[in-house]
Amino acid sequence: MDYYIVIPIHNEEAYLESTLNSILGQTLLPKKVILVNDNSTDSTETIINSFSSKHSIFQKLNIISTTQHMPGSKVINAFNKGFNVLDENFDFIVKLDADIILPKNYFEVIGSHLKKEPKLGICGGFIYEQNDCGEWILNHPMDKDHVRGAIKAYSNACFNAIGGLKNAMGWDTVDELLAKYHGFLIQTDLTLKVKHLRPTGKAYNKKAKRLQGKAMYSMRYGFLITFIASIKMAAKNKSIKSFWNNIIGFMNAAYNNAPYLVNEVEGKFIRQLRWKNIMRKLYA
Repeated sequence: MDYYIVIPIHNEEAYLESTLNSILGQTLLPKKVILVNDNSTDSTETIINSFSSKHSIFQKLNIISTTQHMPGSKVINAFNKGFNVLDENFDFIVKLDADIILPKNYFEVIGSHLKKEPKLGICGGFIYEQNDCGEWILNHPMDKDHVRGAIKAYSNACFNAIGGLKNAMGWDTVDELLAKYHGFLIQTDLTLKVKHLRPTGKAYNKKAKRLQGKAMYSMRYGFLITFIASIKMAAKNKSIKSFWNNIIGFMNAAYNNAPYLVNEVEGKFIRQLRWKNIMRKLYA
């Protein structure tokens, strides 16, 4: 199985070397790794230069977008620019974060899953983060069938069917919804334990708080599904503020007629799928 990796990078001097070494240690190496240096102001580029000069699989791409580390737009803008320098001769494409450590067999297992199941579109492991005692514990996702945005692998067919990654908050949810819309499967593997060196969202600024609600609007959830999802998220985060941030973000997006990420037919499919999952969990 041939694959490419694209890594959006912004000021990752503390973690990048560990991430790149974990790629070099893979039992199945990638054809190419595009290291997209997005306006870093620390020693990130020096680290990139060191690896790219020693190992031909690494290729540097410098871009300048914004100094703000916003979820969605900055990261996917960098990913898309990195992806654009690649050809389409791959079995799967990987969007990877620059602050993780992969198990040595990560991509060998991913490739095996994709090879066995032709309709498998998105695959990945699980994120583990270090607690105050130094223990690596599972960072529980809202949905165990969801592949986290930091470690996503897409089959060539699926990536093309969904039109690539959306340059907006919510990209790592709408990609899976659109994959299902096009008949692809999503698979997670509990044996693939990925160490996340920086807890999720620590680098994001305060402006990001209401983007989740905007994302729910842009995916055409509608108010009621957004309301229910926001309650669930607030319970998981143990924060009533996250509920209100979501609702305000949704209402602001509606008031400003924010653009949708999906068309009406896709939106109808997404709402039906969400209601089906809500009912299934309600009566489980």
